[in-house]
Parts: sequence; structure tokens; C-alpha cells
Amino acid sequence: MPPMKQLIIGGARSGKSLLAERRAAASGRRVIYVATAEAGDDEMARRIAHHRARRPADWGLAEETLYLAARLRQLAAADTCLLVDCLTLWLSNLLLTGRASAQAEAGDAVDCPLLAGEIGALIAALPQLPGQLILISNEVGWGIVPMHPVSRLFADEQGRLNQRLAAVCDQVTLVAAGLPLELKGLAAGG
Repeated sequence: MPPMKQLIIGGARSGKSLLAERRAAASGRRVIYVATAEAGDDEMARRIAHHRARRPADWGLAEETLYLAARLRQLAAADTCLLVDCLTLWLSNLLLTGRASAQAEAGDAVDCPLLAGEIGALIAALPQLPGQLILISNEVGWGIVPMHPVSRLFADEQGRLNQRLAAVCDQVTLVAAGLPLELKGLAAGG
């Protein structure tokens, strides 16, 4: 049986979602795709439509842009595989809604209870969830340190989120050029 909590990370268009979808389909469980994106413009609407068209018709769909831990607790069941795509967009939603990005833009210290609370709630919820969970997140920290304060805040928070998720997941897979590299789990030796 595959690990129950999986984190798949990689760059943009690295093949993360395709790998996650293959793993979900092979899970033998009922699959619910948990989408975190909002179609804020035409380009994002096209991206969302592309992902929808690729998914099997019998998969369920739940949308959650902010309160992910609570939504996962509602949906999780022993016979279910939840596929969350993606935590990077979820983090962006938290940064914008919680005003953290505005604080960073103004040069202020970032104090965002929504951001800290929801990330903490997700990390606390993961070990308690029944069934299988596949989380997708971008790896954004391999480039230069961004010049803009909001971009630096995002890169820092994304890196911290990925580290915390990796610590509580059974399996962590890095995807590059469509190829998976197991960082943690049975295939990685621990």
C-alpha cells in the first residue's frame, strides 16, 4: 500500500500534477481533487480548464482557497484519496487575503494571523486525516533571492511550508523534467 501522506514538489511545468494524478488513479480509492486556484483572469481560467479536462469524470471536486485544513477534515475518509493542487496557490491566497503581502510591500514587519493559523492548522491536521492524501507544491527556492519584498516573503514562506510538510509526510517526491526523484519514503530508503 502506498504511503498515506505524500508531498510532490517541483518547478512550474515539471510534471508534478501528472504524477499526482497517476498516483491518485492507482490508489484504488475514490478520488477527490481539492483545487485551491481562483480564476482571477483569462489565463488562469485556461489553466484551470486544462486541469479539469485532464481529470477522470468520476473524480470528485472540492474547491478551497483559504481554509484548507478544515476542508480536508470534512473530506477525508479511509476509502478516499484527496489530491490537493496546489499549495503554492493556496499560500498566495493566504498572503494576499491576510494582508501579509501589503505589509511586506510597505516595508513593515509581517504579522499575519491568517497565514500562521492556517499553515499551523494544516500541519496539525495532516497526521490525523484518514485515507490517502497527495499534496502538490512548487519548489521556488532554487533561484536568486528575489529583489521585491513581496517576492522574498513568498519565497521564504513557500520554503518554510515545504519543509514543514516534508517533515509530516510519509513520502516526498521531487519532480524535474517529468522525472520523479524520491526524497523521502520507501523508495528513498527512509
